[in-house]
Amino acid sequence: MSSTTVETVVKPSKANIAVFTNPAHKLWINEAEPTVDDVQKGASLKHGEVTIAIKSTGICGSDVHFWHAGCIGPMIVEGDHILGHESAGQVIAVHPSVTHLKVGDRVAIEPNIICNECEPCLTGRYNGCEKVLFLSTPPVPGLLRRYVNHPAIWCHKIGDMSYENGAMLEPLSVALAGMQRCGVKLGDPVLVCGAGPIGLITLLCCQAAGACPLVITDIDEGRLKFAKEICPSVITHKVERMSAEDSAKKIVESFGGIEPAIALECTGVESSVAAAVWAVKFGGKVFVIGVGKNEINFPFMRASTREVDLQFQYRYCNTWPRAIRLVENGVVDLTKLVTHRFKLEDAIEAFNTAADPKTGAIKVQIQSED
Repeated sequence: MSSTTVETVVKPSKANIAVFTNPAHKLWINEAEPTVDDVQKGASLKHGEVTIAIKSTGICGSDVHFWHAGCIGPMIVEGDHILGHESAGQVIAVHPSVTHLKVGDRVAIEPNIICNECEPCLTGRYNGCEKVLFLSTPPVPGLLRRYVNHPAIWCHKIGDMSYENGAMLEPLSVALAGMQRCGVKLGDPVLVCGAGPIGLITLLCCQAAGACPLVITDIDEGRLKFAKEICPSVITHKVERMSAEDSAKKIVESFGGIEPAIALECTGVESSVAAAVWAVKFGGKVFVIGVGKNEINFPFMRASTREVDLQFQYRYCNTWPRAIRLVENGVVDLTKLVTHRFKLEDAIEAFNTAADPKTGAIKVQIQSED
């Protein structure tokens, strides 16, 4: 969007609708809070909040998982539940206590509300907040709505960035949190396990950080082809059925005999984590971004005798400003990752598309441009 473009501020007139699931694994669209009357009057705004007209929301794998499985670990859908946590939109109402945002501002929403009292919050690692309200994680309603009230402190200005890219800042934040903690350096040989949206964005971040050579693995040839399209220098490796040790040998062959210094594991799948442990060099690191089962087996003695560091990630913290700079300056290009777009009223079709591997969908977004 041009910096000279004047955008008409959304005047709330349509009913606030949202995408729901429940313990019976149903998926439907229904009216939600705040009501359009409350939005028009500003009656539901609390101290420090703004009302946002949501324009773009990405469907995350966790949204599909809450719908299909009803839980992720201890996070269980126990009633009617609104999905969605990758969103950007326009501020349409501001509580008088908010001074840094105004009506008309374009923002990306960081989907958490923290307590600011526990040790993780007070030490700057608020992703570990003991009382966090993370939108779309049961029982906290998510962002797949037409209008949402949210604390202004967690609404990041995106200027002229598209709403589509603004919504992609959330999965980019997942990748950035991993990049910051795993310590990828210029010239590091890096393995990325999994060519889903998080794996692909992690790949782009590793490329931007100067990692080389880069290898990405997946079981789906279509996704590996897509990875090659967005990162021509990457070496793609299709995972076949074999032991983790043999799979690691094949991966190292794809590296040209170089053992990776770091493996960024973006699937959470037991066999993939095990192969990564077998593949990395002595003193290497396997950094697990992916979400998996409550318990898995891994090659303990291989990790022990090779001094392999096994590290994990939970969400993100302090990543949005960095993510915005990377997108604004063209360091990371997210535009090709959104492969399917649907209107909010067509959200059921959008979820069916995101959940079906045959569609070739990478990132499906639900958009409300009215």
